Amino acid sequence: MEARILLQSGWSEALRKNEGEAWVACKIPGKPTVYGTLTSQGVSHDGSLEITASEEFRVLGVSKRSVHISCPCANAASKFLSPYTCFPGIHDNSITCMDISCGGGLGLSTSTDGTMKIWNCKNGERRRELTGHVYDVNCCRFFPSGMVVLSGGMDTLVKVWSAENGSCPVTFKGHKAGILDTAVVERGRNVLSCSRDGTARLWDCGKSVCLAVVADCGAPINGCSIGVADNTINQGSPEEPSSDREVGTEDKLLLLAREDKKLQAVGLQSRQPIFLFEGSDAFNCCTFLSSIYILAGTHDGNIYKLDTRNAKTPVQTVHRSGAPVYSLMPYREGFIVSQGDGSCYLIQQDLDHVIELTGPEADPVYKAAAWEKCIFTCCRDGLVRKYQLSDL
Repeated sequence: MEARILLQSGWSEALRKNEGEAWVACKIPGKPTVYGTLTSQGVSHDGSLEITASEEFRVLGVSKRSVHISCPCANAASKFLSPYTCFPGIHDNSITCMDISCGGGLGLSTSTDGTMKIWNCKNGERRRELTGHVYDVNCCRFFPSGMVVLSGGMDTLVKVWSAENGSCPVTFKGHKAGILDTAVVERGRNVLSCSRDGTARLWDCGKSVCLAVVADCGAPINGCSIGVADNTINQGSPEEPSSDREVGTEDKLLLLAREDKKLQAVGLQSRQPIFLFEGSDAFNCCTFLSSIYILAGTHDGNIYKLDTRNAKTPVQTVHRSGAPVYSLMPYREGFIVSQGDGSCYLIQQDLDHVIELTGPEADPVYKAAAWEKCIFTCCRDGLVRKYQLSDL
């Protein structure tokens, strides 16, 4: 575990007051935590804060919505970015899942208030509510077109919706417990769902049928991801003759984040196991960084980077806190992480510091989604936060 700098959640508002203060701390593994203070010296003509730090810390740079801080004694540095805006009126309760359309114009979210809504990404204005699931909707995503929505609920149903008029032309039935995650294969003729019943199913959207039970794990599958397999990976032969309805599955690898501490990779067409990696705790989420590298996050805060060609030992393990890792998303030359302690951050290979997306005090951030230089997060506090990386 590396040293980590923490900053008061409402630092931006606190430091806009003349002589306002915000606490800062640096957690160093095996050593006492270093505490300090940032103090405002006013706001410059361009809106940037003028900030000084107590002796344990250094202010490396400041802009209108960001501050770059280092702790020399721990050789640690982080850049903290406050939200560009927040959308408080989309849902009444905790927001559990979210996605952004391919054009960046529409947002999609689900909540513990039992609703699923489409909204405007510029101002958070609600466009329509998608009604049809019974009980909570656990997961939602746009198809690549941005005009179609895929959802899964506690009612065991997987549904396909029109984002334009809110109609639901397709409902998939077959799971015996709540749906925990979904994935779209290429442009969306086929989709995949994973469930608390321990199975992952491949569906044909045009014919509204289940093509196959791709995996039966015997433990809940919390997350799934589909990616293109490296051509050096032997995926084996299909268990049964390929159907022409299984469009785009030929070179695809399916990742399954399992409750029983296992990360499983399966050939999407062959149904053959590729590898089984055991982690430190239940896996909550997984994603592809490339055709070779994948990420998976556990309930005890570990993020494993694995090489699909040899997944016995992690290439890298990131551990910034013991809070559950709820979402992982590739972003440019790095990835975005959200965790159960309210932290959400961007790690990029070409930077020597982490970019922390601030705002939530201690409420879990369940999901992050991005469009170009905008990052959106959804949180237990019921807010969607929008960050602009151009503010860095």
